[in-house]
Amino acid sequence: MFISDSVKYIGVDDRTIDLFESQYVVENGVSYNSYLIVDEKVALMDTVDKRGLDEWSKNLENALGGRSVDYIVVQHMEPDHAGSLAYTIEKYPDAIVVGNAKTFVYINQFFDVDLSDRKLEVKEGDTLSLGSHTLTFLMAPMVHWPEVMVSYESSEKILFSADGFGKFGALDADEDWACEARRYYFNIVGKYGAPVQALLKKAKTVEIEKILPLHGPILDENLGYYIDLYDKWSSYTPENEGVFIAYASIHGNTKKAAEILADKIRALGEEKVAISDLSREDMAECVEDAFRYDRMILCSATYDGNAFVPMEDFLHHLQIKDYQKRTVGLLENGTWAPAAAKSMRSYLESMKNITILDDVVSIKSTYKPENEAALDKLAQAIVRAK
Repeated sequence: MFISDSVKYIGVDDRTIDLFESQYVVENGVSYNSYLIVDEKVALMDTVDKRGLDEWSKNLENALGGRSVDYIVVQHMEPDHAGSLAYTIEKYPDAIVVGNAKTFVYINQFFDVDLSDRKLEVKEGDTLSLGSHTLTFLMAPMVHWPEVMVSYESSEKILFSADGFGKFGALDADEDWACEARRYYFNIVGKYGAPVQALLKKAKTVEIEKILPLHGPILDENLGYYIDLYDKWSSYTPENEGVFIAYASIHGNTKKAAEILADKIRALGEEKVAISDLSREDMAECVEDAFRYDRMILCSATYDGNAFVPMEDFLHHLQIKDYQKRTVGLLENGTWAPAAAKSMRSYLESMKNITILDDVVSIKSTYKPENEAALDKLAQAIVRAK
């Protein structure tokens, strides 16, 4: 992948991984991005997960062309980016490791290395000259670890954005950027909207022509599109008008009611209605859709006096990812003592700026004609709430 004569891509694709961070399905793998700036001094911008060490070390040697590494810039200490750091420190004993105060705390926690005479600790706005290229370091704490920083190279107007603007998927995967970037953002970074907003404000103070993330493709066209999406996502602003229906059904009866409700909402003219089975579909995609749309309806069977377990799990995910600024409707099912709505409401009431519709639907065992009026009322209420 060509970036410029001086800035080299040396990352690797990993298509052998099944679960990213041991929880997110990545059918098309993931990329571990790493870059090299070759000038009077040579700066290595992050390493890669140790899973990709062999290929990456060859890429690094080829890009160096016989030269050595002068600086190892560590923007993020998570093992998918710093997993090969100890190897690199040993391989290039004259290289200076560049990071902030927290970076070096975490290096000592992860590795047994002595950097007492070969580290450069930087702070907000500090610069590092490599010759004709100059890096300016911008601190980005909690995007999404405390030590994260990004680097701006002024001569080529490049933002090395750490995990910002990243996505799931190997670089050779033919897939929509927004879909996998959205799933990546809300499940990994989503809790930290305010720190992302702070970083975006810093980014607006410099002219950017290329964004080089640590996962996913280099962004060098239509940057306003990507920045606008990040602004919406990190401010918890719905990306699209629409209704997301998430159901947790034990024997299929709650599923049937959810599907009838979806049809009723579509019949009222709602253009976008997405529906997901929380028991079977990728939880990360369900979380993504909950954040994507401005309205949501939760449909759950009652189980042990609470919502069915997949619904409880889903709401726990939304809770810890700081779900907010949405309108939500509720549908419950139960044979002798329906209690799912109460359980779902308790989660929602702990979240910020959630409007819970009054028109709660309660079904006894199976959907029957006498439930139709209540479903119509809920459908009308969610459509009016746009």
